[in-house]
Amino acid sequence: MPRPRTARAPRFAAGCLAAALLACPTSCSGGGSPEPTAGATGLGDRLFPGAGNGGYDVAHYGLELSYDPGTGRLSGTAVVSATATQDLTRLNLDLAGLAVSRVSVDGRTARTTRSGTELTVRPAGALRRGSHFDVTVAYAGVPRLVTDPDGSHEGWFRTDDGALALGEPVGSMGWFPGNDHPSDKAAFDLTVSVPTGLTVVSNGELAGTRTAGGRTAFHWRSTAPMATYLATVGIGHYTVSRSRTPGGVPLYTAVDPRAADATTTAALARLPEILDWETGRFGPYPFASSGAIVDHLPRGAVGYALETQNRPVFPGDGDGPAVDVTTLVHELSHQWFGDSVTPRSWQDMWLNEGFATWTEWMWQEHDAGVPLSRSAAEAFADPATWSFPPAAPPEAADVSAQPVYARGALVLYELHQALGGTTFDRLLRGWAAVHSHGNASTADFTAYCARLTGRDLTPLFATWLFGTAKPARL
Repeated sequence: MPRPRTARAPRFAAGCLAAALLACPTSCSGGGSPEPTAGATGLGDRLFPGAGNGGYDVAHYGLELSYDPGTGRLSGTAVVSATATQDLTRLNLDLAGLAVSRVSVDGRTARTTRSGTELTVRPAGALRRGSHFDVTVAYAGVPRLVTDPDGSHEGWFRTDDGALALGEPVGSMGWFPGNDHPSDKAAFDLTVSVPTGLTVVSNGELAGTRTAGGRTAFHWRSTAPMATYLATVGIGHYTVSRSRTPGGVPLYTAVDPRAADATTTAALARLPEILDWETGRFGPYPFASSGAIVDHLPRGAVGYALETQNRPVFPGDGDGPAVDVTTLVHELSHQWFGDSVTPRSWQDMWLNEGFATWTEWMWQEHDAGVPLSRSAAEAFADPATWSFPPAAPPEAADVSAQPVYARGALVLYELHQALGGTTFDRLLRGWAAVHSHGNASTADFTAYCARLTGRDLTPLFATWLFGTAKPARL
């Protein structure tokens, strides 16, 4: 995301996330002991304990969706292809709202129950550890938005000519069933049928379209592993442009003409330049293509951009530009830090946002001559930067707060000062390469820094990454 969200509601909204996020992290029997053959109803994430599910690892999502903008009704079939990581008599998927009409496992009808945002699936026969299986879910309804602990919204946003799906942190469950936690990344094939004349834009590459009976289906394919929160769909009237960066990365950009203000147009014109500059700093671009989605939404509906994988989203509502250059730099840097190297848990969010904020500072020095020291000093002087250590947000409502961004960037500034530019540049490129298309934690990062440099960086991390007090000076 481009900037910290302002925490507004530290408690979960009734009927939205309460059941998912407060769920027991294991599936419990009457005596409270975990059943060895039941997949956990949550992964025990410290901030979002009910997010995701245990007992399996997803390899691929196959989504066949049909959307009617007039009624707002979404119908779909999801095929979740996974491997059992334990013997399973039942497993859970995350799904908010939307009526489920049929579920099968490997073609055999499965019994199901619903509790809040948990869809419990009981296969006809037990799944053995190491076995590969497909869960097929047919579902439909008018998607509802998910309300986050900080009061913001995500999920399936209805627009006046279509829809826009955004999922960070747990909004993907508002439009498809899955293992909704960043630690379980998978490939995606997504086909969406809409009335002919509308365009569907998503992650990955456009694999084909077909038109029949007044409707057109768009098939998008993402072969690189993707966290569920990074999946997106944009439906509407877009001006689509295709081009390449000077370095050869294909670009697919879709812009709602109503959001194409002068600032947005000027920023998007610099996308090839920015992406090549970031490639020079971070190493090869990690995906097969890039671009952007700029959509028009009702005023105040979203309020943030999002680094959806290989094609970030910038909602515009007429209240200021949809995207400026700094925001574009931020979201594109996430393609390395967040999308390719994805946090293992939500408390590791600073590995996304601290790195993206640091990239803003580097760009401002490169593009406008603003010294890194000035950007760091401004962050250091802001009292909000020191509310908590960047690697330890106290509550789920704090996952996108100022310390995650600004103090996270100060950790990198201090590393840059301590190591020097040459070694620090090696660190950035190496970190992006070592964990490419995988997951990483704060502990992974500090260990990587020690291996790369051969130095004891414990005091630096103790002060800037884990310390609760503001240092005496920058």
